[in-house]
Amino acid sequence: MGVQGSCHCGKVRIEVPERPEWVADCNCSLCRLLAWRVAYYPPDEVRISGETTAYVWGDRMIGIHHCPTCGCGTHWQTLGQDFGKMGINARLLDDFDESAIEVRKFDNAD
Repeated sequence: MGVQGSCHCGKVRIEVPERPEWVADCNCSLCRLLAWRVAYYPPDEVRISGETTAYVWGDRMIGIHHCPTCGCGTHWQTLGQDFGKMGINARLLDDFDESAIEVRKFDNAD
């Protein structure tokens, strides 16, 4: 795997194949409050190790995972339906520099 990262306490580790070319700045109620920058990858290219807890709400299509120890949001995964992608909190990737990457605004505030 090319890029690694972790939550604040280090109990959850993330590995993705490469640095994201861009990240999403979503304005849905949760992403706005948590200040996530989401990078998208095919699920089979991501390795998450350690225990996470999922928060599910709304249309119940995705689980928003976080570390149960330090609370850092780590990723989201689909629940049932396969979107062909999952979202990784890019802010947790080692040496992530938001100023050096394209940030795309996603309007999901409905």
